[in-house]
Amino acid sequence: MRPIIAALLLLISASAMAGNNAGYEMGGQFTRFDPVVGQYNQSGELFRIEGHCQSSCTLFLAIRNVCIDRTATLLFHAGHDRNKNITESATSHLLAAYNGPLRNYVTANHYMDTLAFHSISGADMIQKFGYRACPKS
Repeated sequence: MRPIIAALLLLISASAMAGNNAGYEMGGQFTRFDPVVGQYNQSGELFRIEGHCQSSCTLFLAIRNVCIDRTATLLFHAGHDRNKNITESATSHLLAAYNGPLRNYVTANHYMDTLAFHSISGADMIQKFGYRACPKS
């Protein structure tokens, strides 16, 4: 009986310890996000996108073991430099983090042409673009 309880506690604690976008919700410089993506891709650990995730926060979509909470909201816009000038390289960096269906959608709908935010719900990210739903924690 005790090994079963220990296994359940391990499973629960592993789920609770999964990384998430807390503290990164509002975006920022790529240099803050890219190392996190690399760390989680190297470890293979689960990374959860929950709640609000805008701008560079969407780089977490490049994590191979990412999941999205159905109630999350992701906001997309063109990439830019520190002076808010839209740049092809910054926009390309963001687009490279997205899977094909999402990349095609945000490009075709001009989400990546301006600095205006365009939101997509977590439910749509899962249903329309094929991202994995987060397990219940």
